[in-house]
Amino acid sequence: MPDLEGARKYVGLLKDHVGVFKVGLELFVACGPEVVRTVREKGGKGVFLDLKFHDIPETVKGAVRSAVALGADFMTVHASDGSSMLRAASEAAGNTKVLGVTVLTSLSRESFPDAGIDKKFTPESLVLHRAGVAKAAGCAGVVCSGLEAKAVRSALCPDFLIVTPGVRMAEDARGDQKRIVTPFEAVSNGADYIVVGRPIRDSKDPAGAAEKIASEIERATRDRAR
Repeated sequence: MPDLEGARKYVGLLKDHVGVFKVGLELFVACGPEVVRTVREKGGKGVFLDLKFHDIPETVKGAVRSAVALGADFMTVHASDGSSMLRAASEAAGNTKVLGVTVLTSLSRESFPDAGIDKKFTPESLVLHRAGVAKAAGCAGVVCSGLEAKAVRSALCPDFLIVTPGVRMAEDARGDQKRIVTPFEAVSNGADYIVVGRPIRDSKDPAGAAEKIASEIERATRDRAR
């Protein structure tokens, strides 16, 4: 959403259909910290503050303290700069869950050289490496695509959270995402939460789109429990 009016509208439409509302960069820069309080009060649900902090450890620690004071349930920090920044975030987090962003779902292996990433890495091996660093630094979990979720779930403990963006129904447009999965695939592969934005927001029936995605989550959850 680009503004608070749009956020209020969609929170009202979706509060009975989703579990957590994500506040991203566009909305937070436009509206400031007040949007977190507004979304929580209007929706009565958890808030995922997705600002992907990436700075020196002391600066990140201060930013995390501010996010905690706002009442964010989840927040994100880039995991690409090693353990010091992640540890600083985790130490300041209190009850807020810090998630290490491993590899953005808009990146493919072909784009690694431009990003200065060693060609020895595949998306999966890089995600696993960064997930291991995030866990050791005290993060509650990671953000990774559903294509790597199964490997992360296998390598790390069951209570380490996996949050999966880049989720699309089979009929949805890919957009700028490169490493995508369906809701069913994401949960089947071990995701605890999935992030879905445009397929719900841009639907003619946002609540119906959310319900359809929820049914896919339920089906995958049943299959995992067998």
